[in-house]
Amino acid sequence: MPKTQSGTSNRTRSTTAGGSARGKWNAGDIPDQTGRTAVVTGANSGLGIATVEALARAGAHVVLAVRDLERGEAAAAGVHGSVEVRRLDLADLASVREFAAGWQGDLHLLINNAGVMNIPEASTKDGFEMQFGTNHLGHFALTNLLLPRIKDRVVTVSSGAHRMPGSPYIHFDNLNLTGEYAPLTAYSQSKLANLLFTLELQRRLAEAASPVRALAAHPGWAATNLQSHDGSALRRALMRVGNRFIAQDNRAGALPTLYAAVQDLPGASYVGPDGFGEMRGGPTLVGRSAAAGDPVSARRLWTASEDLTGVTFPRLTAAVSA
Repeated sequence: MPKTQSGTSNRTRSTTAGGSARGKWNAGDIPDQTGRTAVVTGANSGLGIATVEALARAGAHVVLAVRDLERGEAAAAGVHGSVEVRRLDLADLASVREFAAGWQGDLHLLINNAGVMNIPEASTKDGFEMQFGTNHLGHFALTNLLLPRIKDRVVTVSSGAHRMPGSPYIHFDNLNLTGEYAPLTAYSQSKLANLLFTLELQRRLAEAASPVRALAAHPGWAATNLQSHDGSALRRALMRVGNRFIAQDNRAGALPTLYAAVQDLPGASYVGPDGFGEMRGGPTLVGRSAAAGDPVSARRLWTASEDLTGVTFPRLTAAVSA
């Protein structure tokens, strides 16, 4: 279990075991996670806190990696189980490096959950387009920096928006979309990048004979506060209607992520809801766009991401592969 750093807190509470229920797979079907440590990014609300709650309830020690420690503390206070709060700003590579450098001990599960969606044009502290920089590059750097510590798997949360009409590809000649920024295009690119990252990460792990697996998941349409930051008032209004009449809640939306995190699935698997349009339902293996399964684009994106972040795939020692 990692040691508590300055600026963090550690709480241990009684753990209640989740029980199985008949029907579709649910959080009560998570196997015992006692002795395992997980990191969940963007963990203070929405899908993140639902993921934390389920893993902690199953016995894992869960680190809430959050940008705002105060909000993280407030979220952690309501979790039954062993939890810890640490600061991580994915829009600042210095913060990503600091988080990774402070990690001690094994990490069994990294869940790359944090993200921003359809926001007005903005830049990260390192000058990257905010959605691509946060949703992809921040997680790319974090994963590679922590990889020598990871023992089991990496789960990255993507979205059905990776299939967005008109933007189903990576804009390699203009990753920051300078002069052609559109919120939906930027979000779609970042979510496509999540899937290509997972594909290439799994290829590299297999090539290194590592037992670690890379998987991806998407929540369908989940009612969270993510949509409230949309730069369009019209889209915000439409999403409020959708959240009320179409969406599932954050606990149901977190199930594909949890399924990918604990079920025995092949590397590079993609999990989503089994309902109409993959908008809601129980977790199952789902398909992806042709662009999201292109190994050439995946390798090209990896190279570009290394160049932009200065972070490379680490040499995995025998201790990690044991």
